[in-house]
This record gives sequence, C-alpha cells and structure tokens, in this order.
Amino acid sequence: MQRAPRARMTGAQRRLQLIEVARGLFAERGFEGTSIEEIAQRAGVSKPIVYEHFGGKEGLYAVVVDREMETLLEMVTSSLSKNRSLYRIQQVALALLTYMEERTDGFRILVRGDSTAGTGETATYSSLLNDAISQVEHILANDFERRGFDPALAPLYAQALVGMVSVTAQWWLDVREPSKEVVAAHLVNLCWNGLTRLEPDPALVGPDYVESLKRTRVDDA
Repeated sequence: MQRAPRARMTGAQRRLQLIEVARGLFAERGFEGTSIEEIAQRAGVSKPIVYEHFGGKEGLYAVVVDREMETLLEMVTSSLSKNRSLYRIQQVALALLTYMEERTDGFRILVRGDSTAGTGETATYSSLLNDAISQVEHILANDFERRGFDPALAPLYAQALVGMVSVTAQWWLDVREPSKEVVAAHLVNLCWNGLTRLEPDPALVGPDYVESLKRTRVDDA
C-alpha cells in the first residue's frame, strides 16, 4: 500500500519550527556553540532554508530572544498592572516562576545574554528586570506618598523587591522544590509583611541595641 505523501509545511510553519529548534540549541550551547548547519540538521532542512528565513544565525538568534522577551514581559507586566497590591506581588512571582517552568530554554537564553549575537544590549533578562523595577517603583512611590513615607526611596525598595523575586526564581529553576505555588507564597509572605510594617525612618542599630535584646531574652526566660 502506497503511503500518502507528507504535507509540506507552510512558510510560517517552517519558520516557527526553526525558531523552536534554535531555541533549544541556543539554550543548550549558547550562541557561539550553535551552528546553522546543526539547526538545519535538527529541523530536517537544508542550510539555505534557514538563511532564507532569517538571513543568518544572528537574525535567527535575535528572533528567538525577541519572542522570549515579549512572552515574559507580557506575563510580568500584566500581573503588575491588573491586580491589587498583595495579589499583584503573588501574581508577579507566579508569572516569573511559570515562565521559567514552561519555557526553561527561553529563560536560559535570556539570562545568558550572549553579547556576540548582535542583538543589542536591550535584549537581555536584565533589561526585563529594569522594566519590572520601573513599574514597581511607580507603584511604591504612590503607596509611600499615601502613607507619609519619602517617595524618593521607592527606587531602592523596587530594586530590593524585584531582585529578591528574581534571585529566588533562578535558584528555584535548578532545584524545582518546593512547588512554584509554595515559593510564591513565601515570597509574598516576606515582601508583604515586610512592606506593611515599614518604619518611615529606619536606622542602623548599634551595640547598645544588641545588648538590650540580650537582656530582654534573659528577663523573659
């Protein structure tokens, strides 16, 4: 019995296939360690087909990075803009963890940020964090002003909050335990309970403060 010929991919389908194949290779080996020949081989096409769609490895890498940036930025910014304070922090943490879980290859490419790829300095994970920090800064400045705190300190707190979530998420990417929901809950616990109990004018403590704490513990024993 003669087999029916396989349906040929459309141009759009082939382009998407090449992007997905390249994403896996770039994540695994980096920009320099990946060749057009290997991308074509994994996709089952000739090298000219890859050049026809993207013009070269740099063009293909740029498309991969742009797509990942767009996906992650949409997930994070929608969480920042659509929800109220406590829920917002939770959803931002979950959005980042979910992206890392579902698109691990893409996240590794963004974090690596190969400078030799010719995609420009903006196409990196750090630029995404800067966008998130700017939005958090705006949110915190309004909240600080309402509570009588100095809104000029909002950039400092925005850096701290986004950095905490980002670093914890990258740690979780390697261990994958506990679940992302548990990780997000604990991040919210630290962020929210810390923010709700902020002192308007904190200061570093001296040795007298430490000694007083020791005396308090002895008295309570």
